[in-house]
Parts: sequence; structure tokens; C-alpha cells
Amino acid sequence: MRILMVGDVIGKPGRRAVRVLLAGLREEYGLDFVIVNGENAAGGQGLTLGTAQELLEAGADVLTTGNHVWDQKEIIPHLDGPMPIVRPLNYPPGVPGRGYLVKDGVLVVNLMGRTFMNSLDCPFRGMDALLASLPQRPRVIIVDFHAEATSEKGAMGHYLDGRVSAVLGTHTHVGTIDARVLPRGTAFVTDIGMTGPVDSVIGDDVDSVLRRFLTRLPSRLAVGKGDVVFNGVVVDVDDSSGKAMRISRISKEIEAGKDEGGPTSP
Repeated sequence: MRILMVGDVIGKPGRRAVRVLLAGLREEYGLDFVIVNGENAAGGQGLTLGTAQELLEAGADVLTTGNHVWDQKEIIPHLDGPMPIVRPLNYPPGVPGRGYLVKDGVLVVNLMGRTFMNSLDCPFRGMDALLASLPQRPRVIIVDFHAEATSEKGAMGHYLDGRVSAVLGTHTHVGTIDARVLPRGTAFVTDIGMTGPVDSVIGDDVDSVLRRFLTRLPSRLAVGKGDVVFNGVVVDVDDSSGKAMRISRISKEIEAGKDEGGPTSP
């Protein structure tokens, strides 16, 4: 089975890149399954019903999220509905939504780190509990670990090595060069990167970011403009064993202005 995971999609530019490129990538790479992190898809913060539908219609099979999943209130009622969206598993009990789902024989799990982030339940023990509670779980298991610290991400990769097919880092929007298959057969990368504006600060408009750093005043960050980069990783998994055979990066750019049609949401 060949699986693509797309790094954090940033606003309209990121959604446009998914819309322009994903169908061709499915054909070029012979993809069987596509996971997209959409937590920044709506104006750079959160996910709306419309932006979720746009990513799914573009070819995503499952949408993962992270700490911005609650930023757009309109999506919250849909987190328990039929749309294939997952929020981090290690939120406390009773929180809307689900932390994992199974689709087309793939178990997709979303975890969130705790270092330099919100103080949630332990993602390590949360994953242990999930695996123990699903004795008939699929062999192919993909984990989106949405975390800030590279050390926490690396620790999770080794902790789950041999128990899941892949641990793929998101959140920092900066792709790392350590994509590899760990000794017991789990594909790992510290961070996939982002799908958003190239000339930006992790997807945001440079001037608005600099203003915040220089003044220390709270202000809204705007999504950047211009050419767009599409970051993803392709993981080949032996679906009889669930072990990863290889992991490779995809990085493509599209020019500003190409295919500017489509939905008008930010």
C-alpha cells in the first residue's frame, strides 16, 4: 500500500496547491490512500466545513488536525459526524470528535505533543491504551504526531517502532531531513513541512509576523501570498505485516496565480 501524507495546509494558497496537484500525484505515484493535515486550512487557523469539503473533494481520504482544531467553531459539530476528520486522541474524555478512525483498511491516529504546547493527557500512554483496546485493528496504522519539540517526536517514533506503520510529524511547518524507516519497521519523519506560501514565515505574511515580534503586541497574522510549496511524504507499507518498506519526500512548487479559480474562502 502506498500512502501520501500532506503537511499542514495553510489557508487558501495551501488548499489551491492540494486542488492543483493531488490528482496528478495520485496517478504519478500510484497512491492508495491520502491523509492531509488541515488544521490551518481556514485562513491559517482552524478548519471550516467548507474548507474541509474542499480538501476532501480534492482527493484527501482523511483529514487530521492539531491544536488549532477548535479555532473555527462551526466545525465542532461535524467532528462527531460522518466526515473523515480526526482531532488529537489525547484530549480529555468528553471532548467532541474522535482521535482515530479506520478507513479503507487504514487506521489513522492523531496525537498531540505536550512539550511547549497545551497540557493534555499523555500521548504515549494514550497510544498504548488505544492499541490495547483494538485487538482487531488493521495492520496499517499511520500516526500524525502534531508536536513542537523534535525530541518528543523522535521519542514517539522509537516508542511506537514496530507497533505502527508510520509516525509522521506535523505542526512546525518546517520539513526535516530525517525521513527513514526505524529498526523495527516504522517509517518516521520529525516534520513533513507545510503546504503553503514559500515567501512567508511558516505560512504567514512576513510583515505581520515581524510586526508581532518587534512590538510584542497581539495582532492577527495574515496568510502569506505568492508561490506555494507542497510538502508531503510517501510511505510504502507491506499491508500483510503493517511494516513500512520505505519513506520518501515530495516537495513541489506552483506559481502564484495558477488556477486561482475555485472556492473563495480565505
